[in-house]
Amino acid sequence: MTNTTTDQSAHDGHRAAFGRMLAEMGVTETHGLELLRLVKMCNGAYDTILGEQMRQATVSSPQWRLLSRLLMAEQTGEASLTPTELARSQRLSKNTVSAHLRHLEEHRLIERAIDPDDLRTFRIQLSEDGRRLMHESLPIHIRFLNRLADSLTAEEIGQTEILLEKLHCSLLDWTADNAKAKSA
Repeated sequence: MTNTTTDQSAHDGHRAAFGRMLAEMGVTETHGLELLRLVKMCNGAYDTILGEQMRQATVSSPQWRLLSRLLMAEQTGEASLTPTELARSQRLSKNTVSAHLRHLEEHRLIERAIDPDDLRTFRIQLSEDGRRLMHESLPIHIRFLNRLADSLTAEEIGQTEILLEKLHCSLLDWTADNAKAKSA
């Protein structure tokens, strides 16, 4: 028996026990919990695979995402972003972003300049080396991500994208409604 089979058997046993416990508490509808579990499992698997894939690279997966965000900003006409904007867009703490930015700056992949409108703030942009790295690595990275979904048909990929977008919109709607209710 392989580790994957053993892990799956243990997981199934835990899941069944958890289901029985919830049923004893009168909880029979668990689709929200099940969706959360599956999304988190996929996210964890992606993070593990991408971390392993980038182990030998100059930059880590979170650093690569920061570079990617800076490239997108460039492409949409934003010359630079602040560390706070980067932290918010990547859902990372400012301290974590600062550590990643120091690494990227040491490797000459970004440039940091004081914001002329607010001397307390830095503006971050890709350097020529960072731009070159992204233009070389982005197609390779996208092909790798596509290979991770090779077990799905084109139709299944389309359905999954539609359903995840719908779930995301539902979560955003709930967040907005909840914020309105709190402010009322």
